[in-house]
Amino acid sequence: MEPQSQNLKTAPFLTLGRFHISEDYGFLLPNPLRELPGHYSPWMEIANRLPQLIESRQLRAQVNEMPLLNCQFLTGYREWRLARLVLSFITMGYVWQDGETQPKEILPRNLALPFVEVSRNLGLPPILVHSDLVLANWATRNPGGPLEIRNLDTIISFPGGESLRGFILVTVLVEKAAVPGIKALVQAVNAILQSSPDSLLQALQRLRVSIQDITGALGQMHDYVDPDIFYAVIRIFLSGWKDNPALPAGLVYEGVSKEPLSYSGGSAAQSTILHAFDEFLGVRHSKESADFLHRMRDYMPPSHRAFLEEICVAPSLRTHIMSSGNSQLLTAYNQCVESLAALRTYHLALVTKYLITAASRAKAQRTSHLPRPPQALEERGTGGTAVVSFLKSVRDKTLETLLHPSG
Repeated sequence: MEPQSQNLKTAPFLTLGRFHISEDYGFLLPNPLRELPGHYSPWMEIANRLPQLIESRQLRAQVNEMPLLNCQFLTGYREWRLARLVLSFITMGYVWQDGETQPKEILPRNLALPFVEVSRNLGLPPILVHSDLVLANWATRNPGGPLEIRNLDTIISFPGGESLRGFILVTVLVEKAAVPGIKALVQAVNAILQSSPDSLLQALQRLRVSIQDITGALGQMHDYVDPDIFYAVIRIFLSGWKDNPALPAGLVYEGVSKEPLSYSGGSAAQSTILHAFDEFLGVRHSKESADFLHRMRDYMPPSHRAFLEEICVAPSLRTHIMSSGNSQLLTAYNQCVESLAALRTYHLALVTKYLITAASRAKAQRTSHLPRPPQALEERGTGGTAVVSFLKSVRDKTLETLLHPSG
């Protein structure tokens, strides 16, 4: 039983540490490992050459020769996360090596068994997700240097060269830009519990700045990611086997299940950031969008899911502000909502450039030097949604959250 009479001022309701969220790095895994113990060198040797093996169509042959390794020699959380990163990348490469017209429908047991074991240990589905691709896939070149693209590297890669590196690392910087916002959210929840309007106002102002900084970080996509390469080369390796006509039945994980299993591909909706802001600000999405977003929570680390659930049961910010009659709080709240809607509008413009416009360019064969891009997900996100209508809906529902002064 939790003691009921704790002084809220000395025992804040919400802390990041309880949910394994870093004060410095937010949802990013702090200082991910780059090497596994020697027992797992067969995995690492393949993973470190993944782009070349995929491009030369040799990955499947290499995986088929790979020994079946036991996960018992993995020690500590960061080793498990690196093992999952490595196995998830190898899996995506194995399935999609020959493009969407010839996907592999069976994942061999020497890859499927350890991947499923590592995934179960970490509470994640056995497919590449945002927490692998981004949160656990970054390293600093100079450990004392700043978190900027020029001082960052990915740990594991797909084909796509500098554009792939840029796509992953700009998303790392988006996660880093969200850290002050996540901390502000915690401050705000505790300020409501402690009836501290000054602290709440300061937290809302910090949250607005963080949301604007996220939009600024996202803008670096234009500098580092070529839309034609993203569309024709990178996107297929983020694609899943649920709601994907290229693998309509799903994927058989040999030794795990005789029936094919279906999982969604990677999606920005697997990042916990906007889920947290939506829960806190009280944004309510349409049933279709909300169903998809809630399904994406199953693709987050369990501790991040638990953080969202905690925000969900915290006192309502909207109700608190409306009942407070405090016009400064109402204005600060609305500025957060407007900034979040502006971020979503910006994301919509990015998706239009990298998906819709790139698709029409590829159809017009202006990118004939690149592989034929995947058709099955033509105007859908890699998570399987009809992406433009989804993004418009979540943006519009965000704007509907604005509060109007009474009287």
